[in-house]
Amino acid sequence: MISVARVTSVMARVSLWVSGAGLVLMTVLIACQVFWRYVLNDSISWTEPGSVMIMGWFIFLGAAVGIREGYHLSFDILLHVVSHRVKLMLHTTSDIVVIAFGAGMVVYGTQLAINAAPNVLPSLGISGAFDFMPIVAGGVLVVLFSIERIARRMAGMPTARFGETEIED
Repeated sequence: MISVARVTSVMARVSLWVSGAGLVLMTVLIACQVFWRYVLNDSISWTEPGSVMIMGWFIFLGAAVGIREGYHLSFDILLHVVSHRVKLMLHTTSDIVVIAFGAGMVVYGTQLAINAAPNVLPSLGISGAFDFMPIVAGGVLVVLFSIERIARRMAGMPTARFGETEIED
């Protein structure tokens, strides 16, 4: 399990760096577009669709890392009144639901990409499938990271949870 955790940690770190680089790149592209439009009185046609595509990547990759690190949205009121064993079962149930959601992202994102593949994005000149690839990649990572969380819990390894000062045992 420790080897798996190391691999997923590297995957998460790479995803986070790609997300950060995408955020910076999108900001630069938008700044260039503003400069060209309002200073040079011209416009770059590909910056807006390119920025939206980059935004998809950093949102979905960053969200997957957030799931691995325990920063996903949760409703924890019930957890304050149940035993530790029930908490662990509820955390696992939550992770199973997240796996199902990630699997849906993979399946339906793939269908969208396949359906959009024949279309060409006019300003970028690439297949429309590229718009949906971040959904698929993010879904794969969501599934992998959620499975890791369950496996860590079953192996007795700590698992991070948002809002907790101590790591879950």
